This record gives sequence, C-alpha cells and structure tokens, in this order.
Amino acid sequence: MELEKLQKIITEVLNVHVSEVNPDTTFVDDLGADSLDIFQIIMGIEEEFDIEIDADDVENIKTVQDAIDRIRDAE
Repeated sequence: MELEKLQKIITEVLNVHVSEVNPDTTFVDDLGADSLDIFQIIMGIEEEFDIEIDADDVENIKTVQDAIDRIRDAE
C-alpha cells in the first residue's frame, strides 16, 4: 500500500510514469530529482502518511525503498 501512495506522490512531483517508480529506483540517478523535488516528495509523504521525517533522515533516503522503510518505521 505504501508503494502505491508513494508512486502517486513521486509521479505528480517529478512528472514521470508510474512504471518508472519501483522500490529499487533512486530519486536522483534514476528519476533526475533535484533537492527541491526531494523536498516536495518528502512534504507529500509527511502529509499523505501523517508522519514527520527528520532532516537527518532525509539525507539517507536515496531510493523508493528507503522512503518506504522510513514510512513503516514512523507508523
């Protein structure tokens, strides 16, 4: 369930096709996200999942799976 919600957030922010977003996808290398894009994705995650992600944790979120793990840890 987290993956589908996360895919929706990522595709809206980065304007990519959902097929490009899987757990192994990296935000920067695979999707071309810059720091503003990542900030928008993190804000979307926080709003969608009603969690707060520390700035220190954001630096460690490199892949979609990293984001899923962070969401699961916060729930």
